Amino acid sequence: MNHKAYQIPKRLLLEAWESVRVAAGGAGVDGVTIAMYEAKLYSNLYKLWNRMSSGSYFPKPVKQVGIPKADGGTRLLGIPTVEDRIAQAAVRLQLEPAIDPKFHRDSYGCRPGRSAHQAVTSCRQRCWEMAWVVDLDIKKYFDSIPHELLLKAVEKHTTTKWELLYIKRWLRCEVMTPEGARYSAICGTPQGGVISPLLANLFLHYGFDLWMQRTYPELRFERYVDDIIIHCPSESKATLLMQAVTERFATIGLELNLDKSKLVHCQDTRRAKACDYSTVSFTFLGFDFKPRRALPGKGRYCVFAPAAGKRAKKKFMDTMRGLKIPKRVHADFKGLARLVNQYARGWINYFQVFNRSELRYTLFRLNSILIQWLCKKYSVPIRKAQRMLAKQVKQKPALFAHWAFGVKQ
Repeated sequence: MNHKAYQIPKRLLLEAWESVRVAAGGAGVDGVTIAMYEAKLYSNLYKLWNRMSSGSYFPKPVKQVGIPKADGGTRLLGIPTVEDRIAQAAVRLQLEPAIDPKFHRDSYGCRPGRSAHQAVTSCRQRCWEMAWVVDLDIKKYFDSIPHELLLKAVEKHTTTKWELLYIKRWLRCEVMTPEGARYSAICGTPQGGVISPLLANLFLHYGFDLWMQRTYPELRFERYVDDIIIHCPSESKATLLMQAVTERFATIGLELNLDKSKLVHCQDTRRAKACDYSTVSFTFLGFDFKPRRALPGKGRYCVFAPAAGKRAKKKFMDTMRGLKIPKRVHADFKGLARLVNQYARGWINYFQVFNRSELRYTLFRLNSILIQWLCKKYSVPIRKAQRMLAKQVKQKPALFAHWAFGVKQ
């Protein structure tokens, strides 16, 4: 006879473990890695199931880690322990199939079957259709979500007691700062938690998406979790909308970052320049949207379109320089290719979808780094190193991801 307080299938935790294992990630405050947890997997999962089923499961503090941002600031991520990530994944597996189909069609972030490229494609099309954009930046969104309103949203989609119980415990879980101090969260959901993207999407579904649908049914937007772009037919409409959104967010406990939120004129050949002070570019999901010359050599025709952003290119090159390739004199071409490709291949695949020619100069600079490596490894002048590189490119054109992309010499 089963005397457990909550009926939780054991197989659910096994499925949750698989999703956490595939996602990888570091250890939490207890120092237990995925490999260490896997060493006694079935024993560990049984203990977790037993505690969750009896109601005696309490999450450990969330480990706070600072991640540098492109603008020079720091984004604080909260890393739960491996065990807590498994428990969160179990609840997410239960909730997501019921919640996701109800999300707005213009919500793209962290959803099955949705992608950043779909959001950028939609944004590009609507920039051609409407001349103005409202680019919204929510100040510290994941850290600011009011728990009371979020739990009301969750309760609309589940009455399962153990799911609600553990979501409440995760939201109120202690946080351990990089300095070792602890405090109890009074709002927000850790950016780094397995269930956080679902909860963050759910909050803005009610707080923004449905509000837009009711209040401005004629306007379209793209939302990727907390990255939001709204399209407007005129500057006056965009100005009024910015004010309305600011007021709306204030009523639900959020705040717009007014230094980063802006109105943008989607300027192209068809549209007269709005005014000298108008902003004519914005960044969405790493892509810079701005006027770009089309059909080179055939006049001054330009189109408002996305391409790999300036910050994204700088971050990529900073990563490449951080590998200190010229100092790896004991490595060979194959070893360097394995190292470089684990970063370059994904970056190229993501950014080549829109205006791939914008990647060429950045990727060409990789060859300069390889030439520096050849100079140091073989103590040869630059000209000879260039010839040596050209020979390798000819013999193995797909060895490096940027060579396969088409960047040779």
